[in-house]
Amino acid sequence: MVTAIDADLLAQQEMRTAVKTAKEAQQAYMSYTQEQVDRIVQAVAEAAFAQSERLAQMAVEETGMGVAAHKKIKNEVGSKAVYESIKDVKTVGIIDEDKVNKVVEIAAPFGVVAAIIPTTNPTSTAFFKTLIALKTRNAVVVSPHPYAVNCTHEALKVCDAAAVAAGAPKGLIQCLTMSSMEATQQLMKHPDVNLILATGGGALVKAAYSSGKPAYGVGPGNVPVYIERSAKIEKAVKDIVDSKSFDYGTICATEQAIVVDRNVSELVTRELKKNGAYILSDDEKRLMEKTISPIPGKVNPKIVGKSPQTIAQLAGITIPEGTRIIVGMETEVGKNTPFSLEKLSPVFAMYVANDVKDAKDICLSLLNLGGRGHSLSLHTENDAIAREFAVEMPVSRIMVNTMSSVGAVGGTTGLMPSLTLGCGSFGGNITSDNVTAKHLLNIKRMAYGIKEVQPPKNDGGAVTASPQDQIVSQVMQAMGSTNTVDPEMVKGLVSEIVKQLTK
Repeated sequence: MVTAIDADLLAQQEMRTAVKTAKEAQQAYMSYTQEQVDRIVQAVAEAAFAQSERLAQMAVEETGMGVAAHKKIKNEVGSKAVYESIKDVKTVGIIDEDKVNKVVEIAAPFGVVAAIIPTTNPTSTAFFKTLIALKTRNAVVVSPHPYAVNCTHEALKVCDAAAVAAGAPKGLIQCLTMSSMEATQQLMKHPDVNLILATGGGALVKAAYSSGKPAYGVGPGNVPVYIERSAKIEKAVKDIVDSKSFDYGTICATEQAIVVDRNVSELVTRELKKNGAYILSDDEKRLMEKTISPIPGKVNPKIVGKSPQTIAQLAGITIPEGTRIIVGMETEVGKNTPFSLEKLSPVFAMYVANDVKDAKDICLSLLNLGGRGHSLSLHTENDAIAREFAVEMPVSRIMVNTMSSVGAVGGTTGLMPSLTLGCGSFGGNITSDNVTAKHLLNIKRMAYGIKEVQPPKNDGGAVTASPQDQIVSQVMQAMGSTNTVDPEMVKGLVSEIVKQLTK
């Protein structure tokens, strides 16, 4: 019988072996040309895309979260859409040259990338991080979530087989399989790990930033969606319900609270019901609050990625068949207000705002509670108001008139396809970008001299006068100490004569 201590030691040994193997493979990969790299990346993307449906089903079965058909779409975004966005990016050798200023840019990989994968997106994120690592000649060591080890490992086996068949060094893609938090912590601190890509809970992201290594960690998303009075209500509500019910709300950019102008609140409520929303009564809301957050400030993990029917059953309430989302009317924001938290499930808070200023205040309160830096969604036909929110809200991406969940990751917008969404300094992150291949590159710069600078000669501390100053001094001495000529005027005349002589 293997003890827990033995299992942990085995997990740490597996991690060390994985890093060693990945480092050796990455050293070989350094010599690959852009053409070789691109051939490998394309092969991996195509293999991952082909297995999207099978791996989506496997992820749902293992984690008990989400919808297989929706996870298939996420797998397709994490493979094909990501590939299309990076396929033409130069990542080997000289990648840019400014011939005017004589600056040459050269790409260099980080080395070994430690990739932490969340349980909410266990296969799509694995595809995404593998592709951007391979594109930039990095090796990747993946640490799956303990509840999603098998599906993540299977996703990486698909990637590895395709990469090796396309000519990649064996060992370039590694996956930890023993589900040890200690091994993951040690992975992030391993001396041969050069970069961390951390997608997960706040504690994990904090550990990544505390590892002493360069790290891209992403913060939580508590995304408000504002329905402004000029919005096309029918489309706005449909987008919001489709987004919130997508994969049962497991994308971090999914809307968490509706903020609606009072003038259109009744119309919005009617449209919500038409689109499969169930509005809780006051008594039902109290029961749901206890289910969302049995411990103040903490979301119940049993509701994450679960269907409305499962969540209603946990709360002891009955909802109509076909219900797609559950909505609770709310007026408060805070850790002791469960509906205002990031719920990662098809459960919504709904706030009624008196005007745009009131809506901004509510949105800001929700973001300050737990989503600063991440995302905000708007539905409006008034571009000035959209821009006002974009300028003032402490978020890194603002989606307008679209599904926030899919739009933020580049599915319905022109944003870079990505499953790691930076939150900037608002959320304690190093970047506000949708993380992609460029973030896994060191850029070296070779610069030729294009300007001449003649520093003053050092004569032991004495200040050497300019030639003009020396001539002025001689003229002034020749004229005697009683002269009334302005030295600055003489200096100006001398300078002008010098200019004429040197033409």
